[in-house]
Amino acid sequence: MDGTSDDLANLGGVWLIEPLYRASIFTPEQFTEEQLAFAATASDFALGKVLPRVADIEGKKPGVLKELMSAAGELGLLMLDVPEAYGGLGTDKTTSMLVTEQMVCVPSWAVTMGAHVGIGSLPIVFFGNEEQKQKYLPKLATGELLAAYALTEAGSGSDALAAKTTAMEDGDHYVLNGVKQWITNAGFADVFTVFAKVGGEKFTGFIVEKSDAGVSIGPEEHKMGIRGSSTCELILDNVRVPKDRLLGRIGKGHKIAFGILNIGRLKLGVGSVGGSKYALKLAVDYSKERKQFNKPICEFGLIRHKLGRIACGIYATESMGYRATGMIDAFVAAGGRATAVGHDHESRVQQALEEYAIECAILKGFGTEQLDFTIDEALQIFGGYGYTEHFPIERLARDARINRIFEGTNEVNRLLIPATLLKRAVMGRLKLLDFVSQVKEELKNPDLIPLHVDGSTVGRERRATELAKRITCYVADIAIQKHMAELEERQDILGALADLLIDVYLMDSVVARTGQNVPSFGRDRTIIQREMC
Repeated sequence: MDGTSDDLANLGGVWLIEPLYRASIFTPEQFTEEQLAFAATASDFALGKVLPRVADIEGKKPGVLKELMSAAGELGLLMLDVPEAYGGLGTDKTTSMLVTEQMVCVPSWAVTMGAHVGIGSLPIVFFGNEEQKQKYLPKLATGELLAAYALTEAGSGSDALAAKTTAMEDGDHYVLNGVKQWITNAGFADVFTVFAKVGGEKFTGFIVEKSDAGVSIGPEEHKMGIRGSSTCELILDNVRVPKDRLLGRIGKGHKIAFGILNIGRLKLGVGSVGGSKYALKLAVDYSKERKQFNKPICEFGLIRHKLGRIACGIYATESMGYRATGMIDAFVAAGGRATAVGHDHESRVQQALEEYAIECAILKGFGTEQLDFTIDEALQIFGGYGYTEHFPIERLARDARINRIFEGTNEVNRLLIPATLLKRAVMGRLKLLDFVSQVKEELKNPDLIPLHVDGSTVGRERRATELAKRITCYVADIAIQKHMAELEERQDILGALADLLIDVYLMDSVVARTGQNVPSFGRDRTIIQREMC
């Protein structure tokens, strides 16, 4: 990627209009030894230190999560996204996501750690000034301080900008009043990113410390799943916050809130890969041990079919997820956008997350729904035993349900996907209209349509993908022409377009990964990948 100019061929969403194999994509087969070493360390910690404490975690034993966070900090697992200048490791997003993937054997723990290193710490990484970074990031990187993110209120969930929490100026301070709801880590967090309206109007971010007078924490929520994680109200009663803890600029809190949600969506999508892999392992192991009619149930066709479907879903989500992290890392390494204001590393990461917001939303939606499918099928393989607390699949089934609500509901993300893509098309950042014109010409002259099957291993799948792109763009054009300005209100149509776009990104990613791997590793070593594709 050329980081010195806005290279339109490398922008988010370009897979919709560009032919397959226009450029190579990043795949899990390209993980470096260093990245795999981080993943191994994280896996050893999750399986060796966290999983044995699952009963304590789910029972909300006091201090257990803080103890584990401290242990994770000692291993360096909390500092991957913190710049080196502030005591972190400053790794790429692929490494960060690989570590995220390993943590999901105990979702209550994964949520706790994820909230701290992601939405808890990253607002300061991306938007804090130098003094704020120097003060907080070194201790957040080690786990000496723990972080939380306070956006949601009783009346403002998806409509975050409808928040009622206020920040009134008073000399060298702002006085904050309001109640934040569903705050992960609230029970033990030391530092909160809080959003309030300055003067009751200007949506703004602040750093609030638990020790500030007027800060109080509500009782722990009793949740359906992720029971071990801390979820409480954050109550702000005339909390005086020094002006030097203003985060970013007055009235620009939406940039922080929505920018951070992109990384949360990416983490949820990739984390769902890890969750699905863990559930698949549980199901496979059980199906080998459980015997009916004098043989292991893994030998029955319908059980094998379930396991195969799960594996295909994992292959797809993994292909989509690490393709996205690869694009983000390449964007950052190339220097970001020349038209952007900042060019330091953190600014480039912000730009990358904004650039690939469509892919983050797709991953969040598809990944979390695939995880639910995986766990549901895995539980079915366990049969009646899976419905009891004696087997971990019951806990996973409860824990997974929240993911479709976290970080913007899947319904909201389905609206964001086509809306963002169409906005970029109107701005000229994505040459969608040119591609639609090409498709219309192909319809006039069918010989131009890529109906042929080439001689490659995945030729039929490549053809199907190219046709799916054309169908999706053609339908999108019809929707635009028919509904024009009203399209924004037609959620039924936007939702259908989102599903088409999700499918196209899935197809394009899976076929591209498989098509790259066959010549690299040979047909014999890619049999399973080719079958899943």
